[in-house]
Amino acid sequence: MNEQLDRLRTLLDKILPDNRFYAAKFASAGATSLDTLEDLTRLPFTTKQELSLDQARCPPYGQVLTYPRERYTRLCQTSGTEGQPLRWLDTPQSWQWMLDCWKSFYRIAGIKAGDRLFFAFSFGPFLGFWTAFESACQLGCLCLPGGGMSSTARLRFLMDNAADVVLCTPTYALHLAEAARRDGIELRSGPVRKLIVAGEPGGSIATMRGRMEQAWDAVVFDHHGMTEIGPVSIECQHNPAGLHVLESDYIMEVLDLKTEQPVPPGRMGELVLTNFGRTGSPLIRYKTGDLVVVDPKPCPCGLPYRRLKGGILGRADDMINIRGNSVFPAALEETLRQWPEIVEFRVQAQHSAELTALRIDIEPRTADQGNALAEKVQEAIRAQYLFRPDVTVVPPGTLPRFEMKAKRFHRHN
Repeated sequence: MNEQLDRLRTLLDKILPDNRFYAAKFASAGATSLDTLEDLTRLPFTTKQELSLDQARCPPYGQVLTYPRERYTRLCQTSGTEGQPLRWLDTPQSWQWMLDCWKSFYRIAGIKAGDRLFFAFSFGPFLGFWTAFESACQLGCLCLPGGGMSSTARLRFLMDNAADVVLCTPTYALHLAEAARRDGIELRSGPVRKLIVAGEPGGSIATMRGRMEQAWDAVVFDHHGMTEIGPVSIECQHNPAGLHVLESDYIMEVLDLKTEQPVPPGRMGELVLTNFGRTGSPLIRYKTGDLVVVDPKPCPCGLPYRRLKGGILGRADDMINIRGNSVFPAALEETLRQWPEIVEFRVQAQHSAELTALRIDIEPRTADQGNALAEKVQEAIRAQYLFRPDVTVVPPGTLPRFEMKAKRFHRHN
């Protein structure tokens, strides 16, 4: 705690008063000096809406920059799945801080110099695995870039180069397994022994995790981060389906959605983060919108960082209320993933003044599996959530495949 307070004070000393976004924000809130870590609550929250408005008012990068623009050498932007993308600049020092976070993740995952890492990633402006790639180079790993390739080419490339580790989204790990079956490539006897996945909650969903590990005969490590905040958490080897937040580099708060007060371990709340090392474009008390539960039990791995049980459970703005039931997309996905015959799916929530209706399109592996699958899905959701969705079977190959964040859930008013 004392180390976190010291780092927070150092951060504030570095960014104020030159960071105009936070200088104005703290002045208007009457924020004062911090005597204890509990005084963090005197500082106002930062929201994504504020950051978007800041960039709209002062395009293209806003006023959250601590230094003159000439000191910044890297640009990334959010995926834009939830509106206008945020553009985020980094100085060499801030970028190196993120690389160092990834080195901590690699050590936790048991990855070392000499390992061969394949990155099934497009290497566009989305932060994604950019920092993971560069930090692995610094760690002494052989880094194999997979941008600009088809799935078949990526599979042959990773096999030819004997990749030990694959980094991608959970969806794409399953898509590569599907492509391998189609092309006669035997993944289970291949060199890959670990998968590091991110970008979606699938890595901590038991059914999806099991499918990935079975298809690849490899251990899955879930990871969580955000373009604007940095690499946040990683799964340990000893306790699957949970994420350790790197509290050496972040202050983590878990707050009640309504009262914005801390919730005890074991209760769900919103994850609020402050990062220490991204001084060029910092975020203080950032409301991520991610819903998490701090594990009340100590992790057997012995790490000094708290663990998010079940990883990222959902997003506050993704909850769907159907006939009195609160449903999160991640929970629906866990239900649907119990059938390996479902290759892909799409969920559409149709909102009206009277009620919300849910339609689920499922794509079976073969056309003859469709009707039986639809009945099973309807019954499983009815039993769990007490409503019956409209389940439609679509022909194999109909639904889109995703390399980066999958967009399977759609709302219509």
